[in-house]
Amino acid sequence: MKKSIGLAIGGACFSLPFWFGGALAAQPGPINPQHIREDVKYLSSDLLEGRGVGTRGGDLATEYIARQLAAAGAKPAGEDGTYFQKVPLVGVATQPETEISATAGGKKIDFKLLDDLVGIDMSQRDSTAFDAGAVFVGHGITAPEWNWDDFKGVDVTGKVLVLFTNEPTSDDPKFFDGPALTYYGRWVYKYEEGLRRGARAVLIIHTTPTAGYGWEVVRGSWARELPYVKLAAGERALSCAGWLSREAGERLLGLAGKTVDELLAASEKASFRPIDLGIQIHGKMVSHLRELNTRNVVGLVAGSDPKLKDEAVIYSAHWDHLGIGTPVNGDSIYNGAIDNATGCGIVLELARAWAALPAKPRRSALFLFVTAEEGGLKGSEYYAQHPLIPAAKTAIDLNFDAVPPWGRAKQISIGGAERTDVLPLAENVAKRLQLGIQPDAEPGQGHYFRSDHFSFARAGIPAFSIDLGTEFEGKPAGYGMRMWEEYNRLHYHHPSDEYHENWDFTSDAQAAEFGFILGSDIANQDKLPDWRPGDQFHRQ
Repeated sequence: MKKSIGLAIGGACFSLPFWFGGALAAQPGPINPQHIREDVKYLSSDLLEGRGVGTRGGDLATEYIARQLAAAGAKPAGEDGTYFQKVPLVGVATQPETEISATAGGKKIDFKLLDDLVGIDMSQRDSTAFDAGAVFVGHGITAPEWNWDDFKGVDVTGKVLVLFTNEPTSDDPKFFDGPALTYYGRWVYKYEEGLRRGARAVLIIHTTPTAGYGWEVVRGSWARELPYVKLAAGERALSCAGWLSREAGERLLGLAGKTVDELLAASEKASFRPIDLGIQIHGKMVSHLRELNTRNVVGLVAGSDPKLKDEAVIYSAHWDHLGIGTPVNGDSIYNGAIDNATGCGIVLELARAWAALPAKPRRSALFLFVTAEEGGLKGSEYYAQHPLIPAAKTAIDLNFDAVPPWGRAKQISIGGAERTDVLPLAENVAKRLQLGIQPDAEPGQGHYFRSDHFSFARAGIPAFSIDLGTEFEGKPAGYGMRMWEEYNRLHYHHPSDEYHENWDFTSDAQAAEFGFILGSDIANQDKLPDWRPGDQFHRQ
């Protein structure tokens, strides 16, 4: 049953007709772009000092979100009857006293921190020393579904693993999902697999083609305090999770009479076997540690079905940004207006619309605002490990991250939906709203693994982010792509990611509308969504 959708530009409300079981349901409260604007304006104001984790500005942001949830009518879903879930994090900052060197055949190479190497002691100690042999393990991947094993049964307990990020290539479009990067290719997986194998440390040799970005990006990302979920007593972790620049990698491998290109070529073959490099790695990791007092914010609107209301659709967005940092043109506040005050504004408006429904969907809706996304998805990671609604009763996570306010969009982007059985429903919702679906323009960059929905995917919960495509009404072809390129070049993770009065939040309201209808339809289905057969994140 198709209905016309009343979409307007600017501050007008969006009426949201939608369909439960084929019949038109009662009208929800409207999605109002002006509400999203007001939330973004406040959350990205200088008063909140960039919403840094463990800061006054972060506390102000979470208090504001909790007040807005209460005003909307969403009930507290956190701990002890509050809107908050405490997230125990430890901030780890590698200190200049850190030393890493390599010796072989009477020769010694010292690696200079930041220039040659970056790394973090994941064991969360002030100081850690290690001395271990280096083993080259190709891409460091064990993927039985593709008959790939870089370890071949070799015991690497206590060793330093040297490897490349990304994954082997092939002309077979199905091999490691063809051009689309799988999780096996992500650097995070390399450290996790190294830990599972009992390694002491893992060093990734950086090349721009394998990483997808330059050394400056790696250095900038790791040259600051990084948050980690606090380790439990006795829990193991790597003494050093690090990267070597290509030039430093050449020097290291040169001690073994090898080159980067030679070993990169070797790592492309299924017959590859680990190579004992005959090199000893000496490390002294010196870190500054501090406990970070931070929290997720959680509100709930209960469903109408006596049994299914124990299950929920999650709408998520990260509230944190980078706080106060290095001044740029005299401005040291990294406001994070697009990244991700916009996502917070959208999820708050979804809470208002859901709570305003006279007749609620069968399942409940959980509105989750997570901390420490900028530090590596740590708030969503903690929630997925300590869910307030069990994973087996969580229908889906629909995430919103950096949704730009650039006018009325012609397309929606739902990268990752194709991994789930929700895709046909999502396509139907897009058709109802007269929106095209923008495919991932850069499948090799692994965008699916870089936002908070991924933490839910790893817990077996179907999850993806809702974003916009590149075409906008009344704008030249490719307008969105050019705007994104400008944003990434000039404003992403810069103090200039600030709120502007001339922004048009119609597009954010469209993203909210899409998420509202899709989430409502999912909440009324008889069965929980699942992954497509064979997907690596399939529910257990």
